[in-house]
Amino acid sequence: MANDLNDDSFLDIRNLQIGVTVREPGEPPRDIEIVQGVSTVLGKGKVLGLIGESGAGKSTIGLASLGYGRGGVEITGGEVWVNGRDILELSRGGLNTLRGREVCYVSQSAAAGFNPAHRLIDQVIEATLEHGLMTRAEAKARARELFAALSLPNPDTIGDRYPHQVSGGQLQRVMTAMALCPKPDLIVFDEPTTALDVTTQIDVLAAIKNAIRLTGVAALYITHDLAVVAQVADEIMVLRGGEMVEHGTTQQIIEAPQEEYTKALVSVRSIVHEGKQPGPDPILRVENIVAAYGNGPRILDDVSVDLHAGQTLAVVGESGSGKSTLARVITGLLPPRSGQIAFDGRPLTPALRDRPADDLRQIQMIYQMADTAMNPRQTIGTIIGRPLQFYLGLSGKALRARIDELLDLIELPRDMARRYPAELSGGQKQRVCIARALAAEPKIIICDEVTSALDPLVADGILKLLLDLQAREGVAYLFITHDLATVKAIADSIAVMHLGKLARYGTKAEVLSPPFDDYTDLLLSSVPEMKLGWLEEVMAHRKMEGAGN
Repeated sequence: MANDLNDDSFLDIRNLQIGVTVREPGEPPRDIEIVQGVSTVLGKGKVLGLIGESGAGKSTIGLASLGYGRGGVEITGGEVWVNGRDILELSRGGLNTLRGREVCYVSQSAAAGFNPAHRLIDQVIEATLEHGLMTRAEAKARARELFAALSLPNPDTIGDRYPHQVSGGQLQRVMTAMALCPKPDLIVFDEPTTALDVTTQIDVLAAIKNAIRLTGVAALYITHDLAVVAQVADEIMVLRGGEMVEHGTTQQIIEAPQEEYTKALVSVRSIVHEGKQPGPDPILRVENIVAAYGNGPRILDDVSVDLHAGQTLAVVGESGSGKSTLARVITGLLPPRSGQIAFDGRPLTPALRDRPADDLRQIQMIYQMADTAMNPRQTIGTIIGRPLQFYLGLSGKALRARIDELLDLIELPRDMARRYPAELSGGQKQRVCIARALAAEPKIIICDEVTSALDPLVADGILKLLLDLQAREGVAYLFITHDLATVKAIADSIAVMHLGKLARYGTKAEVLSPPFDDYTDLLLSSVPEMKLGWLEEVMAHRKMEGAGN
């Protein structure tokens, strides 16, 4: 077929179809389509955002732009034109020439993308040298120019470090430099900021946008966060279930979405929760806690907070601020060096092993990764039923009836009790973890980043469920997160942590009202907003340049 690309176009995807063979235990193999007839054209120097929930086909389409299908995925139909030829017709040698030269890839996890035994500079220039595009000296000079363009510190020497000697945000920018070094025509950015703290995410996003502008490279930017992609993309394609839902300019998608699913994505951060005023006696009082791991430095330094019955205290801050360590101290997993914790008006034993069973029952925890928090060999009914047996002594009909009631509470069908975790979606698994925590009939549930691994619409549903359960059951939440949008949706009080100390603490109205300290101002200003030009406004008004990096 003759190529009819426009002169200013670089990538032309035509009626792309991608399938996979599913082999379920006890069932015959069956073929399913995971991308169904998607088409798009991307011009030189332009950025197309691919947006949608997990399983929408975003990464699968991005990898197809390199002529690649991972995990048994097969491109079954359509065409992918890159630089004037259909790359699906190329030989293996032709694809090897394409990848790392004309088309490069930036993955979500930079930490998993680098060899810990080699210096950064050697890995950044490897593809450039492999393809014979530059001499070693030229490639190193190119890499240092990119380090500077990506706002990395000490651009002339940072390449001499090993991956473990730089932060997560810096490593993600080094990976972007690796992709840009061969001077490709197209880069596929696959969720490049999703795993980063909100403040670091903004720095990396701004650096990527600047690098795209300076180099004129075309880009596919894959994410599930519409507010993020709106800051870098010229056009956005909304995907769901392997099909295109809507495709338009960024302004049209953000300001005038046409399809109901797109409208739901645009309004995903619209939960309004009026913060409740604290009562006189907290259910949990944390006083002057100092904590560390072994003989190491202090991770928590004189931290004091209160949690009131039926309310939510949000603990926010970047990675390393001490949020999860505070949860470990409260649960007894890490006895503090000094300070004390009072529960329901009485001292709480510091160490988990010394606490009575009823204290263990009263404080439950929901973890970030539902996948690793459940035994994959146990049914959902067994998982939810375990605390009912252990703490409440239920068995037989009473046990089954209570499991059904808990499934009703978390809005899952009762027949889910017979299924295994692998048969549930991410949002369903997190609901099961909520039910398991509720089964113990606790007064406090510690929620450790329980929505950060979920798609925005799914996370929205989990937050609404938690608020509804709190209203019904009167349970108090200690909600650990780095996402201020989540905090605004669920919190009654907020504790902002920075380097193990409280930077700001009070009711939601107090903490979110000016004047702000510099760190809280940085956090609040880093929450992506669904409007064009937001990123430029934020970077222009940053008070703490480079914080979190």
